Amino acid sequence: MGSMVMTVCSLILPRPALLSLPSNCAVLGQLQPLRDGFGSALVLVFMVGFFWGIFKIWAGANAISKGDSEGKGGILAGIIIAAAATIMAALYTIFGMQDAVLTPHF
Repeated sequence: MGSMVMTVCSLILPRPALLSLPSNCAVLGQLQPLRDGFGSALVLVFMVGFFWGIFKIWAGANAISKGDSEGKGGILAGIIIAAAATIMAALYTIFGMQDAVLTPHF
């Protein structure tokens, strides 16, 4: 899907005149660079979340080995934290909002 661009000229000109827009029209909004920026920011969030989830799983396994009954909850929390991005993307897809899923760019 191409990026949507809204210019000052597109707000004031009729539709047929938009075909011959000058190149000096100011751009008000471009959605694709914004999506790319969010995708880049998601890399940091997902990497921190993944490693935090792995740490929680490790701590839960360590707690179980010491006899703590709450280690199972730590393991479950770690799995949910580490897989949060995949879980959210699956839920968006299930409910028909595939366009809202952003792919992080490493």
